[in-house]
Amino acid sequence: MRQLPLGMIAMLMALQPVAAARDAMAAPADPTRGGAGGRIIRVTTLAKDGPGSFKEAVEAKGPRTVVFEVGGAIDLGRETLTISEPYLTIAGQTAPSPGITIIRGGIDLKGHDVIISHLRVMTGADGQPHFSGWEADAFSTVAAHHVVVENCSFLWALDENMSASGPRFNGASVQEWRQNTSHDIVFRNNLAAEGLAFSSHPKGEHSKGSLIHDNATNIVFYRNVFAHNVERSPLVKGGAQVLMVNNLIYNPGHRAVHYNLMNLEWTRHPYVTGEITAVGNVMRGGNDTDPGLPFLTLGGDGDLAYYGRDNRAVDRFGHPLPQFGRYGETRARLLPAKAPLASLAGYDILPSGAVETSLLQTAGARPWDRAPDDIRVLFFVAEGRGDIIDDEHEVGPGYPVMKETRAAFDPSAWDLDTMTPKNGLYPGQKAGAQEKLSPRDVASRQGAG
Repeated sequence: MRQLPLGMIAMLMALQPVAAARDAMAAPADPTRGGAGGRIIRVTTLAKDGPGSFKEAVEAKGPRTVVFEVGGAIDLGRETLTISEPYLTIAGQTAPSPGITIIRGGIDLKGHDVIISHLRVMTGADGQPHFSGWEADAFSTVAAHHVVVENCSFLWALDENMSASGPRFNGASVQEWRQNTSHDIVFRNNLAAEGLAFSSHPKGEHSKGSLIHDNATNIVFYRNVFAHNVERSPLVKGGAQVLMVNNLIYNPGHRAVHYNLMNLEWTRHPYVTGEITAVGNVMRGGNDTDPGLPFLTLGGDGDLAYYGRDNRAVDRFGHPLPQFGRYGETRARLLPAKAPLASLAGYDILPSGAVETSLLQTAGARPWDRAPDDIRVLFFVAEGRGDIIDDEHEVGPGYPVMKETRAAFDPSAWDLDTMTPKNGLYPGQKAGAQEKLSPRDVASRQGAG
């Protein structure tokens, strides 16, 4: 395994492309090849629909890889883009700098055999009043299966930032329930941050990281960063099965990882024991974290089988926090397991003390070509700064304004099986620390007065 550099500045030195980082941190084979071997569809406009649009590309039928000959922001105008057609690879890494950022919307994935890489989704309140009903996820699977979501940045969701959802009880048996909701989903190297708290969601406070809905199975969180979400990093619902390896949870509010099979939702259905395997994860308290917050909290009525190893939980001053707690005086039991409940074969698992430095280099979209808000969030994690927010304007001017850029996609320059550039250099690749600098900062770095 490649030795990773140390230090706060080195954390964002994207001198090695993501493919190299992935090679260094081995993982099992993905559950799908997406659209590999199919046709190439080029996105040539930032319009939300119509000829050459991203929407047109994902709605096309048959195996396909979506590449981008345009960079900038796609404004969905407070709509959610639904992806239903299977056998799809979305390669955001092919876009010219600054990459592809989706604003004022989110993505619901209802298909299967899909790979999504290097997109930014910044949902935002967009000025909608409190309780008004604008409640989009930044990203969610909806009864999807065999999916990989890697190196994406999900910010400012009104519901969850990054979830796996679907019906609870579609079928006549537990096996059918699980087959008919989301399953075999990998979330890897993503940034899920700043879910909006008291905003336009009809339930009121709703700053959430990830929801794994009831009976979703084989859901993997590997090397993701959760930052500044009140709850759900992740919330695992009744009967779901989740593997968490080397994730970083920073500044959770009231709950970090939690499990809850709610009787109110399972009435007249037999309870199913959930499963969580958590190895080498870090939870670090921040400005909004409740005192004494546990790494894992158990609620509801259903039992949870749990295997945990080398999970680190500390407050914002580095003092240890408990590994386990509960909410609700109910019959739910924690059932400790002596061995992992999901396979760890093929993973290079970092010790928890090395997780933060490693993840801050690689998590999120286009780590070689960071967006300003990604830089802000990651630097704040490293510096122990940042807060849970209610509106995107609390951390800057709001949605990013990006100049449209264009560059032709040359298939001969890319390995089309892995969607990595043959010369090792990604579009817009930068060397050195990617810092968000003011004009005064720039002048001081250059030694100007």
